[in-house]
Amino acid sequence: MGLFNFLNKKNGNTVPDVTEKVFIEKAPGVNDKPEEISAPTGMENNIDLLSRFLDRNHEGKGYDDALINPDSVHLTENMRALKNELERTIRKVKTFYEDFIKEINYHIDSRSRRGMVDTVEELKMKKEISESHILKVLQIEADAKNNTGDSQGILISYERGFKNGLAAISHHAIMKMKF
Repeated sequence: MGLFNFLNKKNGNTVPDVTEKVFIEKAPGVNDKPEEISAPTGMENNIDLLSRFLDRNHEGKGYDDALINPDSVHLTENMRALKNELERTIRKVKTFYEDFIKEINYHIDSRSRRGMVDTVEELKMKKEISESHILKVLQIEADAKNNTGDSQGILISYERGFKNGLAAISHHAIMKMKF
């Protein structure tokens, strides 16, 4: 069945509803439902949380939102809500690393006083990794504020889905017209 066969009428009956599958190409292995975010206990707010948020595809949500309310104000509000969710996620991750670094510093000081050289070296390495992660988070935060970088993917995918939803509404309305 070709991509535009949905434009044809079946046996003189009305055309079936246009579905999301017609307008949104899913990447292999992508589920229709948003991916649940989970991580091991105690590590749920690390950089992986932010990466999973940035990697989510918001195209399906945009499509559905357009079908519910195709107003451009609705698009703008939902894109602002996505940006706010990103900002909250960034704050969670930053707080996690700030607290983690304070805790590591305590352990470094404590283990240094006990002469545990190998343990202190391991802790310092973990601290360096944490500091590099927080620098990445700060870069993502700066990019998001400047509307550049990786964070723009969530807005682009949502807007693409919304526009596809609008296109589906238009195609469905045109198909119902009798000439």
